[in-house]
Amino acid sequence: MPGSPLHVIIIGAGTGGLCLAQGLKRAGVSVAVYERDRTRRDGLQGYRVGIDADGKRALRANLSPELYDTFLTTCARRPVYGNQMTHEKKFLFSAGPEVLKPEDQPSEDDADESVSRMTLRQVLLTGLEDVVHFDKRFTHYEQAADGRVTAFFADGDSATGDLLVGAEGANSPVRQQYLPHAKLVDTGLIGITGKTPLTDETRALLPKEVMEGVTMVHGPKGFMCILHVMRFKWDEDGKPKEGIGSTDAEALRAWPGMLYDNSRDYIMWGFAASEKWLAKDVTQMRGARIQQLVKEKTASWHPDFRRIFSLGDPDSSFPLVIRTSEPIDPWKPSSVTLIGDAIHTMTPGRGVGANTALRDARLLTRKLVAASGGELSLLDAVGQYETTMTSYAWDAVIKSRAQMDGHSVMHKGDLIGNLARTGMRTAMRTMNHLPPVKRKIALAESSFRGAGREDED
Repeated sequence: MPGSPLHVIIIGAGTGGLCLAQGLKRAGVSVAVYERDRTRRDGLQGYRVGIDADGKRALRANLSPELYDTFLTTCARRPVYGNQMTHEKKFLFSAGPEVLKPEDQPSEDDADESVSRMTLRQVLLTGLEDVVHFDKRFTHYEQAADGRVTAFFADGDSATGDLLVGAEGANSPVRQQYLPHAKLVDTGLIGITGKTPLTDETRALLPKEVMEGVTMVHGPKGFMCILHVMRFKWDEDGKPKEGIGSTDAEALRAWPGMLYDNSRDYIMWGFAASEKWLAKDVTQMRGARIQQLVKEKTASWHPDFRRIFSLGDPDSSFPLVIRTSEPIDPWKPSSVTLIGDAIHTMTPGRGVGANTALRDARLLTRKLVAASGGELSLLDAVGQYETTMTSYAWDAVIKSRAQMDGHSVMHKGDLIGNLARTGMRTAMRTMNHLPPVKRKIALAESSFRGAGREDED
């Protein structure tokens, strides 16, 4: 029997919320998105996000084939190396395609992609112009006796629907009202992000494996820096580069999101350190001031790394307090639910935050489409989603935190900290000389990021 028409309200036009909206609209389920940013250009910087097999699976399911192809066209060149280096620019570990056997190579569907966050947002906004409402700051919601829920906004407007989805990130007001006991905890780490334009000068500062991979640099006192080079299929004027396929060129010319995108070839870098080694007012710093702090803290680093920091665009640099959710006990499903960072904020330690949000969006879309068709009640659909979501999300939260904990021994400045860091480097160098071990590590990471995963959702 057909189900009752559903109307879904999504708070937040981020990665997970927009992917959910795309899937629901494509399936014919009524949906509206409310975003606090004033325009589609606001809010996000153009930093890199890796899209793994889980993320691609979700995008492929929720987007139209044409829009999914546009997503692929707007991705940067794929990283093929995973590197670990010292702050003196010496390799500790590097694994590329040569460590994998032919049968290990990921399929096109499972191969990792890299895209700028702003670019991904522009892709996900494409075709949703009639359902996304900007300049709407959510304040609170009310649930009626009949189960319907009304969202209220700071400008006095309100919206009523059958389900309210909080998708507005780590500081989610929806979560704060719905699950006030679901807290975020500081990891003790502060991140500082930056973008350095890719030019002939900056290109010459990096070896081939770093140019074509994702690299973690390890320094004294547990200081670390991730580097990733983003090279796109369009040039500084937004025109397709020579040598790309005609299909890609046609997609770029036809994509309306290109009008709003700001991504040009660049080196993305993210410096992180325990808060005890940084200035007390680091979270108030921006631009040239915070870039200067990075240069001061990396005085002993290789000149090439410091040159990359020096040439960074000051407007691109800002601090980030790295926080994480803590798993909570199951809750009773209702006409309110949460996806992405709104429920499972995680550190960037394993690089799966955005992909988990996309996985949420795909799963919730499927459950809500089933409810719309009368196969499930709305509460059963939400309950099944939340049961499955928390099973994989809490696992990712725990494993991501293990990679980034500013209170760990790695961030101590005493003899114990030095010994721990020396031991880590020795282990990496040893593994780097053992091809079977490198292959095992590469396969384990690919599996964690969803490659070959059965469709258990």
